[in-house]
Formats: sequence, structure tokens, C-alpha cells
Amino acid sequence: MMDISRREFSTRDGLTLVADVGGPMHAPTIMLLHGGGQTRHSWSGAMRRMIAEGYHVINFDARGHGDSSWSDEGDYSLAARGADLQAAIGDRRPVALVGASMGGMTSFYAVGMGQVPQATALVLVDIVLRPATAGVEKIQSFMQAHAGGFATADDALAAVIAYNPQRKAQRDPSGLMKNLRRRDDGRLYWHWDPRMLAARPSAEPPAWTEELLAASSRVTIPTLLVRGGKSDIVDDAGVAELVSLVPQTEVYCVPDAGHMVAGDSNDMFNDGVLDFLRRIRFGAE
Repeated sequence: MMDISRREFSTRDGLTLVADVGGPMHAPTIMLLHGGGQTRHSWSGAMRRMIAEGYHVINFDARGHGDSSWSDEGDYSLAARGADLQAAIGDRRPVALVGASMGGMTSFYAVGMGQVPQATALVLVDIVLRPATAGVEKIQSFMQAHAGGFATADDALAAVIAYNPQRKAQRDPSGLMKNLRRRDDGRLYWHWDPRMLAARPSAEPPAWTEELLAASSRVTIPTLLVRGGKSDIVDDAGVAELVSLVPQTEVYCVPDAGHMVAGDSNDMFNDGVLDFLRRIRFGAE
């Protein structure tokens, strides 16, 4: 059985980040950063595969998500998230950052702003500097539509399938319980801080384009964009802009995946990321 343990990290503003950690302690480290409204459990399959390949993996719930603390001040800025990333990394090196959507933007910003100098590889999972407007609006509608929670886990699953038909084969709602919490009124609610939606720029849907553009010239490490072939968040114009500004970016398309690439097509996602890390000789320096 794979040895994965729960760890806690303290942020500079006193929050607690909860993580799953596994793999050889002295191996090169992969940091997994989930998307907005998700939790570390969205990476479960990828984490197991990366550990099996010999990497040390840290997979944490972002502030305001899952088992990690919510910010009393409602600080869900890129600067705060980048500082959280450094708190979780500590003095480990080398480090590869693998971030989906919000987690990808956090990773990109942290690299560009010098918050994680030990990072030597960057993987952006279905996110670019300027996400497609239609996809952003769809995420926003989904996250705002269920403020009153759900009567049952089946109702939550139906909402997810309506948003992402790629998940229509998922009929067991038990896995969703990692993303839900039952409150005193007996209803189930997504377990993330709704103040993220009120923050400006918005943390989710991600709206940090200007900050990312400003940081882009300083992102010089090997970079991979994993694109979902059916994504409505990443379009050709967004890819072209990213490659123009960060010319070492490679693009890997997972044809049958939507925005939730790792969940929609986990094996192909893992193959692409691990092949990239091997080709750039991550950890060999």
C-alpha cells in the first residue's frame, strides 16, 4: 500500500494548509495545486502515479478550500496564494509546479515574481493568461448557482454533470462528499469560501490576467501547457498569446478532456506530464 500521510503547513498570515504528502523524502518534488472550487482530492490518481514514478509529491488544499483554513480577511490574492506555495515548499529543491486553472495561475505568478526560486519546471493545466470569456462565464454561473446548497449528494452530482457532461459516466456521488460539508440546516454545501467570488480580481473564475502578463517576462523555466481538447477555458488565441510571451512553452493536448483534464482523462494527463519531466531531465541537475 502506498504511504501517503497528512501534513499541515502554516502560512505567513496564520492560516493552516492541509496536504497529502508521499514519495521518497529526498527525491525531486512535485507540487500539485488544484483549481478553484476543488480540493486536493482532485489529484488523487495523478499523485499515486507520480509517487510510483519515484517523485516526492506535496498535494495541498488551497486557502479557502477543503480542509485548509479560510482567510478571515478574505485575502485570496495571487500574492497570498504564491506565499502559501512557498510555505508548503519550504527549502525543498528542485521543485516542479503542476497547477490546474487557479492553481496554474498561482504557480505562474509565483515563478514570475520570484516567490519560488527553487522551481525548475512549470505545468499549467488548462489555463492561459487570458481565459476564454464564455468558459469563464460558465464557471461563474455554476459557482453562483448553488448558494443554497443541496438536499442530497445526488443533487450535487446532477449539478456537476450538467456543468461538465464529461462526467456523465460518474453515477456514484460518494466521491463528491470530499468537496461537500453538511451544515446545521442539514443541507450540503461546497466546501470553499464564497468570498472568493466577491474578491476583485476574482479568484474563481480566475481574472488575474494583468498580473500574469506583468510577470510573464520572468517565467523562463521549462513550461508545459496541458490543454483539454474540449475545454471552453483555453482557446487558440489564449495559447498563441502564452507561447508568444513565454516562448519555451510546450503544448500537450488531451483530445477528449474538458477543463478538468486530470479528472476527465487521468492516464493521458499523467503520461504527458511525466514525459515532459523526463525530457527536461527534471531532478537531474
